[in-house]
Amino acid sequence: MFAIWKTQPKDSNKELMNALKTKTIKDELLHNSVPPLTAFERDIVKEITRSTQIHNESNITRTNKYLAFYNTYPEIEWALLAHLVSRNSGWSMTDLKGEWLSKLLSEKEQKNYFRLLERANWLIFQDAYPQLLLYHYSLQHNQSLFHLLSHFNVSRFMEPIWNYFLDKQDRSTLSTALIMNEQHYIEKRVIHNPFFKQAVLDTIDFKIQEWLGLTQILFPFANKRKQNEIHFSGHTVHQFASISSRINFGKELYATLFSNSKRLRSIVHWAEKHPHTGSRKDYWPHLFHTVRESPPGKLSIKLERCRIRKGATRIYSPPLNIAWEIIDHSPSSPDDWFTHWDLASPLLTPPTSTEENMKEAHCEALSKIELAVAAKQIIFHRKN
Repeated sequence: MFAIWKTQPKDSNKELMNALKTKTIKDELLHNSVPPLTAFERDIVKEITRSTQIHNESNITRTNKYLAFYNTYPEIEWALLAHLVSRNSGWSMTDLKGEWLSKLLSEKEQKNYFRLLERANWLIFQDAYPQLLLYHYSLQHNQSLFHLLSHFNVSRFMEPIWNYFLDKQDRSTLSTALIMNEQHYIEKRVIHNPFFKQAVLDTIDFKIQEWLGLTQILFPFANKRKQNEIHFSGHTVHQFASISSRINFGKELYATLFSNSKRLRSIVHWAEKHPHTGSRKDYWPHLFHTVRESPPGKLSIKLERCRIRKGATRIYSPPLNIAWEIIDHSPSSPDDWFTHWDLASPLLTPPTSTEENMKEAHCEALSKIELAVAAKQIIFHRKN
């Protein structure tokens, strides 16, 4: 399958290797076909369909399965990235019912924002988890089963990518391809969905969230000597509606996550020791609490340099199962995003990252949102 690659000398330069890799994958895409299923393959498809449906129940179940898969197959680095990004999605969902956004947004706006986050989270798992399970079964049966991807409406782009990974164990290329695939997968189904575009993405309130810094992705980890002292890696999202920006952002997150092995171990350790609940209390219990400790309508500034002011109560951040009910999803359209080869161009650029001081950025974002809520309440009281 990859004979053209295997004939190259080991000292081939990076540019040539990328070109050969691209040609190899492109050739396989052009000769893609779907053979009839055997009884064995039908059983695999049935089991994966059943398992995906069970574990795609909520943000909690999805997030947990990503981490469990990574712990079993750490070579699939995207699974850890998916776990951490999905954690952040859960925090964003509960923020809508938490201390501050529940005062800034109407009930209808909260529900619309939640539906967007939940739909994207559901769609990505619906597309990605069958791929992960096919990797599991391919190893278990010592044969590639990725020709079955089409039976889960996964883009034809991914079959040669996975087969290339089986052959070369190129973690970076696989992770980049999965990032590209999932962002393209939600592009038409969420980002350009007429309802989400009008009700959320084109609204002033959504654009204000970027200004407030509420579109951060945090990778918490503990100080080895001081386990209660939490640090953050990660980055801040910009231009969420742009697919090229989202793909580049995903590549940057991936590069950051796996750029420091010592920090990576700390991030994984923290994730394993702190089950995902959706509450921001998971990482900062000194600031957040799952119980509302102050009256809902009371106006007060609680934060001072990322600490709770003396005499103030902690910030309300409910667990996901308290904030939102589990919802049913309509099936996704079977359209394939991969329509021309130019869409695969991000594969040619390796993931790179620049470090951000996420602890400082996160503290600043929290202060901004608190001041925005206080300003709105002051204006409201003056009018009344």
